[in-house]
Parts: sequence; C-alpha cells; structure tokens
Amino acid sequence: MTERSSWWRISAAVLAVVVGLVLIAVIGSGLALHASLPRLEGEVALAGLGAPVEVERDAAGVPTIRGSSRADVARALGFIHAQERFFQMDLQRRRASGEMAEIFGPQAAGWDVRVRAHRLGDVARRAVAMEDSEGRALIEAYAEGVNAGLADLDERPFEYLLLRAQPRAWAPEDTILVVLSMFLRLIPWGGERELGLAALADVLPPQLFDFLVTQGTIFDAPMLGEAFGTPGIPGPEELDLRVAGFGEPRGAAPEDVPAAGSNGWALAGSRTGHGGAILASDMHLGLMVPNTWYRARLQWDDPSNGHSWDVTGVTLAGTPFIIAGSNGRVAWSFTNSYGDWVDVVPIEPLGHRAYRGPDGPVEYERWTERIEVAGAEPIEVELSRTVWGPVIGEDHRHRPVALRWTAHHPEAVGSGLRHLETAGDIGEAMEVAAGAGIPPQNLMVVDITGNIGWTIAGRIPKRVGCSAVGEDVDEEGPCRWDGWLAVEDYPRIVNPSSGQVWTANARVVDGEWLDLVGDGGYMLGARAAQIRDGLTELVGAGEREMLELQLDDRALFLRWWRELLLETLDLAAIADDTRRGELFDVVKRWSGRAAVDDSGFRMVRAFRVYTRPLVLDPLFEACSEVEGPCGWEILGQREGPVRKLLSERPDHLLNPTFESWHDLLLAAADRVINDFSADGSAIADHPWGQRNTVRIRHPLSSSLPSWIARYLDTPPVALPGDDHMPRVQGLSYGASERFVVSPGREAEGLFHMPCGQSGHPLSPHYRAGHQNWVEGLPSPFLPGPPEWRMELRPLSDRSIRPG
Repeated sequence: MTERSSWWRISAAVLAVVVGLVLIAVIGSGLALHASLPRLEGEVALAGLGAPVEVERDAAGVPTIRGSSRADVARALGFIHAQERFFQMDLQRRRASGEMAEIFGPQAAGWDVRVRAHRLGDVARRAVAMEDSEGRALIEAYAEGVNAGLADLDERPFEYLLLRAQPRAWAPEDTILVVLSMFLRLIPWGGERELGLAALADVLPPQLFDFLVTQGTIFDAPMLGEAFGTPGIPGPEELDLRVAGFGEPRGAAPEDVPAAGSNGWALAGSRTGHGGAILASDMHLGLMVPNTWYRARLQWDDPSNGHSWDVTGVTLAGTPFIIAGSNGRVAWSFTNSYGDWVDVVPIEPLGHRAYRGPDGPVEYERWTERIEVAGAEPIEVELSRTVWGPVIGEDHRHRPVALRWTAHHPEAVGSGLRHLETAGDIGEAMEVAAGAGIPPQNLMVVDITGNIGWTIAGRIPKRVGCSAVGEDVDEEGPCRWDGWLAVEDYPRIVNPSSGQVWTANARVVDGEWLDLVGDGGYMLGARAAQIRDGLTELVGAGEREMLELQLDDRALFLRWWRELLLETLDLAAIADDTRRGELFDVVKRWSGRAAVDDSGFRMVRAFRVYTRPLVLDPLFEACSEVEGPCGWEILGQREGPVRKLLSERPDHLLNPTFESWHDLLLAAADRVINDFSADGSAIADHPWGQRNTVRIRHPLSSSLPSWIARYLDTPPVALPGDDHMPRVQGLSYGASERFVVSPGREAEGLFHMPCGQSGHPLSPHYRAGHQNWVEGLPSPFLPGPPEWRMELRPLSDRSIRPG
C-alpha cells in the first residue's frame, strides 16, 4: 500500500466519521426540536386545579379554555402559554429586569445597565405583595401553570437548544415584569424628549421656540375642543438667517421614526346597521415572530354570583388576562395615550454624596448591580437614586437629572386589568380602568346596549410644579407628585352626540382634562382626522365597513406635498433638466394611495423627507453646540411650522444656502431625482412596495444561517400603508392585530393578526392566519370548530400523566 493510498483511506475514514457525526447531530437536533413541540391533545394531570379544564383548539390553534373558576382557567392558560411561547415570555421579563445579556451576551449589556437603574424587579415583587387575595391567587395559579407546561414538554423550547441554555422557572412577579415590559415599549422612558425641550428652551429665542415647539396644528382632531393651530412666524428681530448664517448642512434626511401607537374607535348603536355598538381595535407595535398577542377564548363560572363568563380576545404571553376583546356585554381596546407620565428633574448636588431634596439635603441612595453576560465576565455598575427616581445622566447644562415615572410605583402596576373581563357596561368598565395596572392608555369601550365611551386606563399622577421643559430646583422642590388622581376625577367621554369616538395617539381633549393628562409627545393628528372623517361619512355601518376603514391607505396627508412638488416642477425647471419632467409625470399619475405598485406616492413622500431638513436645520443651528438631545426630530408637531414656512416663505428664515424658497424646493426635488435615477433606471421603476417590504423576524434569526432563519421568519412581502393614515405599515412596524366586534354579536366579529399562535416553527399554527393579515382579509373573531382537544385534570386523578 502506497503512502498516498493510505492517506486517502485515512481521509475517507475520517470523512465517514465526520459525516456520521453530522448526521447524528442533525437527526438528534431534529428529534429534540420535535420533542419540544407543544401538546395539542390528550389528558394531563395538573396540580392545583379545582376541577377539570377543557382546552379545544381550532384550525389556527386558537384555544377555547373552559373551567369551573377563573383561577383554573388562568392555570390552564399558563400551561398553554409556556408550551407555545415560553421563550417570548422569558425575553419580556428579562427586558424589564435587565437580564438580557445573560442570554444574548455583551451586545445586550447596555440595555441591561439602563433598565437596572429603575429597579423594576423590585417594583414587581412589591406589586405582587400589594395584590388583593383574588389577584394574587390568579397570578400564582398562572405561574404554577406555566411551570407545569414547561415541565410537560419532552424537551426544553427550541430556542434554549440553540442558545445551549436552560429556561428558568416562572415566578408570580415575572407576570408583573411582563406588564412592566409594556411600560418600556409604550412610554418614552429615557427622558430624551424632556431633556431636548429643556435644551431648546435655553438656546432658541422665545418666539422662535413657541413657533417651533407648537402644541398643535391644523391636523388636530380631538374629541373635545378644537385644533390648536400653529403660532405665527417670528420676525427678523428674533432670528434673521441672512445675518446669522448657517453651518454645514447635514447629509442625512431623517425619516419619521415609528413610535408605539394604535388606532381605536367605536360607533354607537344608533349609527350602525344592526343597532349594536361596534368597536374597532388596531394596535400598532413592532412586529416580531411570534406576534406580541396570543388569541384565546376563556370560559368559566363565577361561584359568587352564579354567572358564567365567556371572554374572547388577545392575551399577552406571560400574563393571565384578556388584554383587549369582548365578554358578551362589553368590548374594549386600547391606544397609546402619550400623556405626560414621565418627568425629568434637575438635581442640585451638595457635594458628592448628597443633593438638595424637597425639604433640604438628602443623601443619594447608592447600590451596585451585577450583570451576568453570556460569553464574558460579569459587569458591575454603580447606580444612584433620589427621592424623585434614579439618576439617568446629565442635561445640557451638565446638571445630573433624575427621572420620575409611573412604572416606579407598585400601585400603578398589577392585575387590575382582569376586572375588565367581567365588566357589565361601559360605566363599570370605566370605573375599574383606573386601576388596570397598565401603562396609561386610551380606553375605547362599548357595551351591549349600544353605549360607547373613552377614558384613560391606568394610574394618572397628580403632578404639581412639573414642566415639560424642566425647572430649576427651588425651595419647595421640583416636580412633586401628590398621589394619584381619584377615579371620579378621570376624564371621560360617554355617548357623544356624534355617535362616534376615536383615538390615534394624538391629543384627545383640551382645557382642564388636558392639564390632567398632560402632553408626553402627542403624534400629529392627521391619522386621527382621517379616521374621524371616515367615521362621520358612514351610515348604517357594519363590521366590514370598520375593517375597510382600518385598511384605508389613502395618503390624504401628502396631497398638499404633491401639489407643492408639481408647482415646483414648473416649465422653467423642466426646461433646465428633462428628468424633472419625468418626475412630474410620475407624481401627476399618483393614485393618492400608499399602494405597493405606486411610484408617485414614494416620490412625494421622499420630497417631504428631503425638504424638511433644508427648512428646519438652520433654525436649530444653536443645537450644534449642545451635548445631548436637541433638534427638530423630537417635535411631534413639526409639520405645522414646516408648512407655514413653505406657505408664507419669509426671507429672513430662508436657508442661506439658497437664493429663494423655490430654489430650496427644487433642490429637494432634484435629490429625489438623483436618488431614484442614479443607476440609470427610470423613476417610475421604483414603486412604494419596493421599499415597504415587510420582514417579520424571530429574535434569534439574525444570528443563524439564512437557510435556517427563513424557517423562523415570515417571507418578505410588499405591503401598502405608511404613517399618517389608518393603515399604518412600516418595515417592521404595523398592526399587531385588527379586530372588529359588537358585544353580544361576537359571531359576526372579525379578526386577523400577523404570524401565528405558536412560537414553534414545526407547529401547524406557526404561521396560521398570517396570510389573512397580509392581504387584509377578515377571519372570524371567535375560534372556529375544534380540531384538537386536551383535558387538564386535577393531579389527584392518577390514571393520567402528570404535567
């Protein structure tokens, strides 16, 4: 045997071993993956149950859970959540407790450091201790059900196999942490807006500040009060760019950053075809796999009054409640309120260890947090706290600042949302909403007798001496919270004469009620106005008409910009550059919608994006000397000043880079042309869908090979919609669910949501129903006929397998 033949034989043997090991690994991984699938059928013994619980799933995996008590149903829901969504639950509690780096490594450590300053884990433990006996029993039953569901799996959830980690048992306080994770998602808690407004108040001339930091615009569509409008343009004595000059222009043209928002509205029974009030829910969130919500129908008996409850809607994995839905008597949903739930308080240090408090010198509370980091050494970070809240950094004057937030208070978070499940009418729903224990939200509610209403759900602080732009520490102390607003003092709108209520993250009220709620950064009112006007036009509407309004992708907001662009592309401009004529033709043919095949929408949208910094950057030149937040990007109502400047075109506020306002607009139009024809392609070859291609991803897919990731992520798809219209749709942001329902007529209700029920890629329910969401097709609000049945029995029944 030659040396070469020996080498080949050895190599072949090694290759055979390697191939064999790979096959064993693949087969083993496949078996483990299959073993982690959730149980759909059979009987399971579940400790703690008072009586058997039936679980039926329909073709989409939506469960109907029937039990003899609410606690038993909560225990069963915990069992199902754990098997379908445990990794998602784990991420949510870790987000709130600041333990992401323990599984994701150093790249998550920065998040953990920020969150640890707020001690939300301690808040969660104290909130559980403050629960009444019913609430605590519900949370404990749910936690025990979660742990039983996890133990019942033949293998740990597949994400932990990939991470080579073990899941940690669920505790009652983890449910509160999941609720607190929604505080983190829905409330801007970093203080950037407050710090930015304080900086602007210092560096801008007063009249210019009032003009740019306007509280409203012509787009305002409140249910109570009128539009605020935009203040007048300040004169050259405030700022004259012909004299002041302007530094180097920024290269980037910032787009509108998606913010947590939603649509919600209702029509009274007097306005609908069947005479029942109709609720439309369309909650917008960042899109992920699996989806934020888990659908469920919960049925149980109430021994205290002999009533049987039947509640259908969406749950949040990690909690035992129906978050939004209908109980046959009342239907409810939420939109983000953007009230003022956060205050940034400047601190006057008194040496290194103390600061000036409300009643004199106070020592900082200091502690050390140890952050475990996967694949690296633990991190220790020193943190400090004041009577107002944790120290989060410095303001533009280099003063330390503390942040006060409703999430810091255990009485503002908890299981109170459960009371909406058993509300009998809108009056009762509004009474219990104040103690819902959630981030303060707009509550939209209807009842079986045709009533409709709005209020704020969640605790409202009684704020004294607080300012949106910050205040110096004085003898009485800054920004005092004098307890919580009494339930009877909450703002409420019930059965308005119009027969409709609506919210879309913009200002809802004015006057004293606005003083109570405050302004935490309201969104522009254009979307709310389009919803209001769409509702006003409806006569004898039904559920289908409500869904059509949810899917309205007419870009009414951009019509003004379209006309401005066409006016800019005049004959003289086109004569100088024939490509301008091509842009003119594309814009002229625009359908008026944010349609996937429409290039005109994309060009008009880009023109607006490129025009704004040319108009606004010179006015915020003073921010170039400021460390920290400062600029027009933090202003939610900036569209008002921009349009006013472009309409009146004052010489003294013209960007000095240009000789005229027309030249400025032409420069923005030319940038559109250059961006969409630089490669030699035609402008018309760049439709909106080319950009608005939605990719919904699993948290782990970015770290996996693409051929594996595609099984976890949803297929990319071009979708209509954008900001400032009812059909909000971004690349990874949009409707996390849409449902339409009338209490007592749930069988006529409609529902769809992205992704599917299960978080397991081998489950038949991983993407079930997703295509309906993509295409905007209705599916039933109630679960369909059962295809899988499972029975959970008390552990005392020894004839069945323990869970």
